[in-house]
Amino acid sequence: MIATSLQRWEYLCDIIPALLKNISEEEFSFKPLPSKWSKKEILGHLIDSAANNHQRFVRVQFEETPVIGYNQNEWNRYSYHQLQSGQQLIASWEGYNRLLLGIARHIPESLLQRTCVSGGAGLVTLAFVIEDYVVHLEHHLRQLVSY
Repeated sequence: MIATSLQRWEYLCDIIPALLKNISEEEFSFKPLPSKWSKKEILGHLIDSAANNHQRFVRVQFEETPVIGYNQNEWNRYSYHQLQSGQQLIASWEGYNRLLLGIARHIPESLLQRTCVSGGAGLVTLAFVIEDYVVHLEHHLRQLVSY
């Protein structure tokens, strides 16, 4: 059911870090406007998303309909991604995504239809959360690199 998303996710983990390492620190830090995220902050947002989806992937398996949302702008602001080195953010993104991919691969098929309340999406299945996570990754990764 989620096999295609898992394959796509593994592909991203394999190719994206090398592409991100080609971005200069100056380009990584550039903010097009004070209210817009830099590439560091976009990658940081994906790390924040990984942290929140980690909870979804695990808690949905054993809790009854957990509610797991987060304020993405405040998470980004108070995680201070703009002040981190690009290399640290790349390593964090890759490590966290490989961990989550491993978790997702081990979720029994029987648990993929369990539900949670996820941000603005309302009540969704764990399968949806996993597939949507990969779509979200690709949306933002395309803002950072071409692949």
